[in-house]
Amino acid sequence: MAGFTNDNGVISIDTDVIAAYAGHAALDCFGIVGMATISMRDGLAKLLKGDSVARGVNVTINEDNELNIDFHIIVSYGVCIKTVATNLINTVKYQVEDYTEMKIKAINVFVEGVRVID
Repeated sequence: MAGFTNDNGVISIDTDVIAAYAGHAALDCFGIVGMATISMRDGLAKLLKGDSVARGVNVTINEDNELNIDFHIIVSYGVCIKTVATNLINTVKYQVEDYTEMKIKAINVFVEGVRVID
């Protein structure tokens, strides 16, 4: 649970809420088809839909109350992966820090697959 104190008391934000927010912010980035999860049965990446995007995002909080965010994504075929990842990092860092008023220490991007988009 992430949290901070202000003049009126303590504000706590569940890491699942941050993961959902970060996941939706990432989906707005060009070249990202969606979040991914690895199937334990066959080891293949599955595209997550709708409200389950948070399952493709892992948020942890270190001892200095800083966020570490891991993204497991599927990218669109034909895009520059480095550019997509850089755009995701910059977009999510800005939006999540603005939303939570917490600092992000690291954003890690794991590309789990490539999809051809019609």
